[in-house]
Amino acid sequence: MWRPRRFWAEQLRPASLLASVDDPAQPDPVGPRTGRDWVVDVIAFLLALGGGAVALGSSLHDSAAPFPPWQVVVDVACGTLACLSLWWRRRWPLGVALASVLLGIFSISATFAGLLALFSLAVHRPVRPALLVAALWVPSGLLYAIYAQRNDAVSVVLTSAACVLAATAWGMYVRARRQLLLTLRERALRAEADQHLHADRARMAERTRIAREMHDVLAHRISLLALHAGALEVRPDLPPEEVRETAELLRSTARQALEELRDVIGVLREEPGQEPTPAAPQPTLSDIPRLVEETRRAGAKIDFEMRVDAPDAAPSALGRDAYRIVQEALTNISKHARGTSGQVRVTGAAESGLHVSVRNRLPIHANAGPALPGSGAGLLGLQERVTLAGGTLVHGPDGSGDFVVDAELRW
Repeated sequence: MWRPRRFWAEQLRPASLLASVDDPAQPDPVGPRTGRDWVVDVIAFLLALGGGAVALGSSLHDSAAPFPPWQVVVDVACGTLACLSLWWRRRWPLGVALASVLLGIFSISATFAGLLALFSLAVHRPVRPALLVAALWVPSGLLYAIYAQRNDAVSVVLTSAACVLAATAWGMYVRARRQLLLTLRERALRAEADQHLHADRARMAERTRIAREMHDVLAHRISLLALHAGALEVRPDLPPEEVRETAELLRSTARQALEELRDVIGVLREEPGQEPTPAAPQPTLSDIPRLVEETRRAGAKIDFEMRVDAPDAAPSALGRDAYRIVQEALTNISKHARGTSGQVRVTGAAESGLHVSVRNRLPIHANAGPALPGSGAGLLGLQERVTLAGGTLVHGPDGSGDFVVDAELRW
């Protein structure tokens, strides 16, 4: 519902106190006057003076009866006031436009100033106030014709109406064009910000993926190295054959760790346009027994059972996820529960899913020896991996003195 009192109160307030130009229904804000604004205002003032002088001279020349001197003085005074008011048309466009309409009743020299004020109103205010002021020009022209005792009142009104329509339409066009440019600029800035955000997210996701891959391929190997070295440290009286065998295991494990590290670093060193480094073979379900055997050779006591129908036919993603679960669990046993026994159970079949369970006795800290360092993010990474695969994973003490990593994977 339109409320006239509220409407005029809002339109007559200074533009600097109102909303931004981005909202078409609100007036434009006004900041400090720039050098360009000064140039435009001076040109508008001079045009209004010159146009008013030409209009007054033409009216005096074409009038059948000469104007009395007092009427000329009033016309010039009102025209000068209208021209001076243009300096405030940016801050109070509606007030200046209304003042110019009122002064135009007594002064034809105020015509050009009034048209410029109306144009500025259409630029800096919404459509409604500009149309209202434009409509007031019709009675203003009639009143001037009566005041000046003009016999061609109809032609005066028609001429002023044409000029008013042109000024209003031009101002609306300028306002619409400014709003379009501001909208396009805002969209471009938003698109650029979204692009930067997308790039940042992509970089973060890639860093997370690389970090997870390096953890998966290296943590287990390094843990095995530490276990082999610890065995040599606590058993200096081992026979030469066992020492030689342990040294061979150390060398083999270190070589495998270096090869896997080289594969990951090769991915990081790839450049655009360069032929990609061949990806290392990904682990499958069939590789889990080999993984358990490597851990056993390091001295861990692992009870292993795998009952899977056609493990070679399992999807590659399923086999890789199951392998990583067992690998991370065995790595944690090697790091944090050395000397305890563990169990690995892998069961399942197509259409019924795959169940992976790894459990070990919680260590007695007094006899566990120094624990290997860890970031604590391995199980969190497993949780995310299994969730993305549509499965479930739980881990933690089960209340019976065992630490359990239990996963259900879709197949």
